[in-house]
Amino acid sequence: MRMHLSTAAAGFLLLASVGAVAAQDVIIQPEQETVIREYVKKKPLASVNLLGVELNIGSALPETVELHEVPDVEYRYVVVDNRTVLVDPGTRRIVKIID
Repeated sequence: MRMHLSTAAAGFLLLASVGAVAAQDVIIQPEQETVIREYVKKKPLASVNLLGVELNIGSALPETVELHEVPDVEYRYVVVDNRTVLVDPGTRRIVKIID
């Protein structure tokens, strides 16, 4: 029994770390980041406060948070706690935080 729990716990940790690594593998090219920064400056949003949500790469945002499109970019953005956050719209996970 103890062996099964250890194996299950190890498997869970492995899956969790794989998910975190996958979220960190997102690479935004400098040219694309420039486009995003310029667009965000032209279209500023009011900052939202999210209690209980850590602002980290890989963290998921709740469905109640409205994500905003950046033309010709696959990610969406929102301003959380005065920080611009890029989000994968399919998973709602944070892929980049732009300060």
